[in-house]
Amino acid sequence: MNNDSVINKRPNPTSRIIMWSILILFAVVQIFPLIWLVNFSLVSNNEMFTNGLLVWPEKLRFDNYVKAFIDGHFLLYLKNSVLINVLAVIIVLFISVCMAFACSRMYWKLSKVVKGLILLGMMIPIHATLLPNYMIYDRLQINDSIWALLIPYIAFSLPQGLFLTCSFMESIPREIEEAALIDGCGIYSVIFIIITPLLKTSLVTVSIMTFLNNWNEFMMASTYLNSPKWRTLPFSVLEFTGLYSSNYAVQFAVMSLTAAPMVIMYFMLNKHITKGVAMGAVKG
Repeated sequence: MNNDSVINKRPNPTSRIIMWSILILFAVVQIFPLIWLVNFSLVSNNEMFTNGLLVWPEKLRFDNYVKAFIDGHFLLYLKNSVLINVLAVIIVLFISVCMAFACSRMYWKLSKVVKGLILLGMMIPIHATLLPNYMIYDRLQINDSIWALLIPYIAFSLPQGLFLTCSFMESIPREIEEAALIDGCGIYSVIFIIITPLLKTSLVTVSIMTFLNNWNEFMMASTYLNSPKWRTLPFSVLEFTGLYSSNYAVQFAVMSLTAAPMVIMYFMLNKHITKGVAMGAVKG
């Protein structure tokens, strides 16, 4: 290969500048709502209604965050959100692995039909199930309980969990399972000791996406919950909304605190999310 061809393949400095400028512009557009949210959480209500996209406060109002913690029942709602979402992730992972093994490894006539019906759940909108679920929960007397949120959170996360887990499981050689069976392993040992560790990438992706999707959910929580016992973080914003007035600055502080765990988690686990979704899409 001559030197001219090598020189021609070098990136053009002008094109690189244009590319980086476009990427920086998109990054600023995506990050600006978070900057705006934090900015408005550190001002007073009077300073908020001024001209301009951002406000430079005379004094940083960190007391907004103190009110968010105390008056917004932030710690109680945070505990509920963490508990409900962690339980949903654990149950989704367990059922997804079992369903993926049943659909991709076990031989039975309706395996593809059942898998297709479960995957159709990704096409069902959440709002279409609010009224029927409410009537069912009312008859079962589980409204205003942890099960009223766990059941729909798990149900709407399972199709995606099955899709990603099944895609990875189909790439695992069957000889590994056959060797384990020859050595005397039972079906449960094969699933949870042999197969599950090999699904680490897909399980991490399913965990993160299940947690992210359910963390800020409010529609079902506001429909099924009446008392503050099991209310989740989005309800903290409503604590500062009155009939005639609202404390907007504290609402922005609550929203900043609510968004912070998810933003931190996304930046820490961004590679796992991208890798898992990309590999699942290719293998699926």
